[in-house]
Amino acid sequence: MTTTTNPTTTPAAGAATGPVLVLGGTGTTGRRVAQRLREAGRDVRIASRAGRPPFQWADPATWGPILDGASAAYVAHAPDLAAPGAPDVVTAFAREAVRRGVGRLVLLSGRGEEEARRAEDQVRRVAPGTVVVRASFFMQDFDEKFLVEQVRAGHVRLPVAAVREPFVDAEDVAAVAAAALTDPRHTGATYEVSGPELLTFAQALALVSAATGREVAFTRVPVAQYRRELDGQGVPPDVVDLLTYLFTEVLDGRGERLSRGVQDALGREPGSFADYARRAAATGAWNR
Repeated sequence: MTTTTNPTTTPAAGAATGPVLVLGGTGTTGRRVAQRLREAGRDVRIASRAGRPPFQWADPATWGPILDGASAAYVAHAPDLAAPGAPDVVTAFAREAVRRGVGRLVLLSGRGEEEARRAEDQVRRVAPGTVVVRASFFMQDFDEKFLVEQVRAGHVRLPVAAVREPFVDAEDVAAVAAAALTDPRHTGATYEVSGPELLTFAQALALVSAATGREVAFTRVPVAQYRRELDGQGVPPDVVDLLTYLFTEVLDGRGERLSRGVQDALGREPGSFADYARRAAATGAWNR
């Protein structure tokens, strides 16, 4: 579903000048957004802990220097917008962005999580023209993020039932975000993006198996056992809590639907999981 609020064909203040700020600019979607902006000839400013000036969500004193002079900002909160306290932090950041003259905000959000929806509402009260991009689980979770080591080992263990997910290609998320950052016709829109099909994790891994030519098995494990396994791997407690929340609270069936955000924003179909799996396999990401 895609809805639009406060549409306008007039560029926001400062939209034509100044760099585009990309938060999470080295992450899954952020680096892809930055790449597309550079290819379009836009000046890009990456916000990160190691940047100059440095940026930290937990330190509001670092926000002003990276916002000054920016014309627009892609806001991807780490570790996740669904994390406790994230809505208030993101809203405070949006308020500071508006105060410093940033003309356009694009917020990466989830698909129905309570905290994510609260963040959307609060940010739009501060910056009504904000574009919201709601995304499901990324396909790239399998080759770039928390599932990659299990896929390489040939066995993925998760506390999820046969719930179907419309896995979305991060390339499509980035393409929608980049369009929203550079084209004022998207102002105020909400784009709920998804892939073109609903897949269980087991079905997704079957496509990975087909792309790699070797079996990657899936096993459902109890939540308590999953937490113990993550603890045993040395995963930080806050990350354990977040992953457990995502796999138990978010994957409860609420996301079992396809949406047309990619089609509405870009005028084309989203990429399929099978195509993604073939691309990822070709890079060697899943080689043992």
